[in-house]
Amino acid sequence: MNSCACCAAGLTIPGSWRSCGGAAGPALPLAEHVNTVCNDKIDGLPADFAGAFVLEESYYTTEGKTHASPHLFLFTEEGEAVKLTSYQLPKAADGGAATYETLPPLKWEDLEISEKFTPALYTLHDGVWEGGSVSMFSPVLKFTLYERFSQESLEVAETMEVNGKRTFGYDVPIVYRRAAD
Repeated sequence: MNSCACCAAGLTIPGSWRSCGGAAGPALPLAEHVNTVCNDKIDGLPADFAGAFVLEESYYTTEGKTHASPHLFLFTEEGEAVKLTSYQLPKAADGGAATYETLPPLKWEDLEISEKFTPALYTLHDGVWEGGSVSMFSPVLKFTLYERFSQESLEVAETMEVNGKRTFGYDVPIVYRRAAD
């Protein structure tokens, strides 16, 4: 499998991460991210491909219900920074949410970059990668992402606004700790 320096530096944070929900603050959801490098699932990658595709399986539990939300990201080096680009993820064969185990082989030439998501840039500051992006999903729907990654924790702040009014998100980031595998 090919990899890039961002994987070696821990930016793609493979493995499982779990939040503690609202235990340390406002009513935040219980959440888990399972991040798996999946270049081995992509047929036809160029021999000199230096990026890392990551399947992020996200699970959010609110009001006793768990919602799965998988994403396919590509991490690449951009000078001193690392760029996260979102790709369209095909539905699982059964129509459910994709997992690493159910992700069928994908063809490199068929992968499509998400037109709605503005790639996020991350830079290293005192051993912590931080960065994000602002995306306009529609003329009135704004998505803001800010993250901080280290070997011990992952902090995610996401908000959605419609016509300038927040419809999703929290005043504080959701903090995740590495789960014991």
